[in-house]
Amino acid sequence: MSDIQIQNLVKRFGEQEILHAISLDISKGEIISLLGPSGCGKTTTLRCIAGLETPTAGAIRIGDRVVFSEAVNLPPESRGAGMVFQSYALWPHMSVYRNISYGLELRKVPSDGIRRRVYESLELVGLEGLGGRYPSELSGGQQQRVALARSLVGEPQVLLLDEPLSNLDAQLRERMRLELRTLLKRIGITAVYVTHDQQEALALADRIVLMRDGFIEQVGDPRDLYDRPRTIFAANFLGLANVFPATVQENKERFIVRVDDSDGITLQLAVSTNGAVAGMKVNVVVRPEHIQIAEDDADGVNHVRGEVRRAVFQGGHSDYFIGSGSLEWRVRSYRVHGVGPRVTLVVPQDKIICVMDG
Repeated sequence: MSDIQIQNLVKRFGEQEILHAISLDISKGEIISLLGPSGCGKTTTLRCIAGLETPTAGAIRIGDRVVFSEAVNLPPESRGAGMVFQSYALWPHMSVYRNISYGLELRKVPSDGIRRRVYESLELVGLEGLGGRYPSELSGGQQQRVALARSLVGEPQVLLLDEPLSNLDAQLRERMRLELRTLLKRIGITAVYVTHDQQEALALADRIVLMRDGFIEQVGDPRDLYDRPRTIFAANFLGLANVFPATVQENKERFIVRVDDSDGITLQLAVSTNGAVAGMKVNVVVRPEHIQIAEDDADGVNHVRGEVRRAVFQGGHSDYFIGSGSLEWRVRSYRVHGVGPRVTLVVPQDKIICVMDG
């Protein structure tokens, strides 16, 4: 059952169309990440769901209610959605307790009900005992939790989050995204999370909606998008990738491509691609961590000779840039290799992706 349903959503600002008739169904209790570069339409989509932007056309349903259509446009406070903003938007002159309780006060919830729900929200986000503090007395992570508690205290049907971790340092951001997923799953709320950070999307989401220029590029669970990107944009945006233009040589008993401008390098793929015929131009995609570096000259299927040109130390591993003719392969390895020596790259057949877009 869909908890949020978006149908043919269009948004224009003047003559510029920001969203191009996008459609999406989000199941109850699902965490969806809207992922993409700046200007792709992800925040506009979120604001349309929240009622902070009025779509040009289309329809939005939350639960069993239409919140936007040609005939309906419910205000934000009537949509049953909680919102967590990038800036947290906490009132500096109010205590943590008042920041959380203020919305309930405006709705004239009885004082004993307000007190109970505020304390429950503080406990939910791990801020018990901090209700008397002011935002300036809190860390960035604690402020983010207050913003989250304020959104949850109204018991919304869905939760909308607009890059809520982007103001935190890298270490705290990593910890908070794991805690946030655990919390959202524990309370079972449907959540839409906007981010441009691929690591956040991979760690948080049940499904990722990858957006580009106002269109939905690809939808799938994180592993599906990472392992099986359908376009070059998807391959490059979600993770690191070696992407090479190639020409199909054979797609019958075996699926073999010749990498263009590579002095005759051919690669054999484990899975054929429907519609790919001999002579067709395609692209091959290989993730850096899927390539092995061998220090011998053994021949074999998908063995590529090259020279280590550069090494970049990344802590637990190093990224090596290995030249083979006019090509440069990026390879992730946990072993130490020197710069300069000739090596052999072993590219597993089942880790090569064939992408047919340009």
